[in-house]
Amino acid sequence: MTQPELSVVIPVYNEEAGLPALFARLYPALDALGMRYELIFVNDGSRDRSAALLREQFERRPDVTRVVLFSSNFGQHMAIMAGFEQCRGDIVVTLDADLQNPPEEIGKLIAKMREGYDYVGGVRQQRQDPMFRKLVSRFINWVRERTTLIRISDHGCMLRAYSRGIVDAINSCKEVNTFIPALAYTFSMRPAEIEVVHEERAAGESKYSLYNLIRLNFDLMTGFSLVPLQVFSLFGMLISIASITAYVILMAKRTIAGDFADGLRAIFDRDILEYFLIGMVLFGLGLVGEYVGRIYQQVRHRPRYLIGAILEQKADDAADASAVRAIKR
Repeated sequence: MTQPELSVVIPVYNEEAGLPALFARLYPALDALGMRYELIFVNDGSRDRSAALLREQFERRPDVTRVVLFSSNFGQHMAIMAGFEQCRGDIVVTLDADLQNPPEEIGKLIAKMREGYDYVGGVRQQRQDPMFRKLVSRFINWVRERTTLIRISDHGCMLRAYSRGIVDAINSCKEVNTFIPALAYTFSMRPAEIEVVHEERAAGESKYSLYNLIRLNFDLMTGFSLVPLQVFSLFGMLISIASITAYVILMAKRTIAGDFADGLRAIFDRDILEYFLIGMVLFGLGLVGEYVGRIYQQVRHRPRYLIGAILEQKADDAADASAVRAIKR
C-alpha cells in the first residue's frame, strides 16, 4: 500500500445482510474522489458471516482494504479505536456499515476539512429513525449541553471526519470508557458541522438498544463532566436546608398554638416525601458508583480489546501478495 491521504474506518457487527450493498457503493464512491485511500473494516466479534465476507472483499481489493478481526465483541467505540490505531491517512472518516449514512456523502466532509477545519461532524437531515429514537437523542443532547462543554448537534451520526492530529491525540488516551466524537471535540481547535443525507437502514436491525442509549448518556455525562455529582450535592444541600427550615417553622407554629404532638406527626408522617428522598439517595449512590466503577475499570489496566488477526497487504511484497498478521493489543 502507498501512503493514503484518506482512511475510512468502518466498525462491523453482524452486518452479513448489508455488506454486499455497502461494498457495491463504497468503493466506487471513494474511487470517484481521486484520492489515495484505504478502507479499514473492524469486525467486532460478529456471530454471522460478516468476517467471511470481509475476508472475501479483502481478497478482491487488497490494495486498499484492511480488515481487523476482534477475538470477541468489544463494542462499537473500541472498534473505532482499533481502526484509529491502524489507520495511516491524513484525514480519517468514520462510517457505519448499515448505509444509513451514504458513502457518497464522504466527499462533503473532505471538502469541509480542506477549508481548514480539523474535525467535521455530520448532522443527519430528515432522520430515518423511529420517533422513540429521535426523542431519546434529543433528550441526550439536552442533558449533554447542560452538563458538559461538548456542543455536538447530532451525537448519534457516525459519519465524521478527523484530522491526523486529532486521531493521534485520541490514540494517546487510554480511557476504558469514552465517547469518541466528544473526545475529538475537546481536542479540536476548529470544529465544524455539516448536514448529511440520512437513509433507511439497508438491511438488518439496529444494534443500539434502549440500554445502550442509556449507557451512552452515562458515558457522556460521567466521562466529560463532574456536573452530575455537583448537582446532586447541591440538591442534597437544598433539601437539607428546606427540611430544617420547615421543621423549625412548623415546630414554632405548633408550639405557639399548643399542639406540639400534631406538629411532630406532621413532620414524620410524610410517606411520599420519604419515598422521594429514598429514591434520590439510591440515585445518588448509583451515580457515585458510576464514577467509582470507571476508576475501578481504569486502574486494572486490562486491554481494551484483543485483535485476533489483521488482513493487510505487505508493503514490500508484489501487488498481488497479501498476509495475515496475528497480533494482540
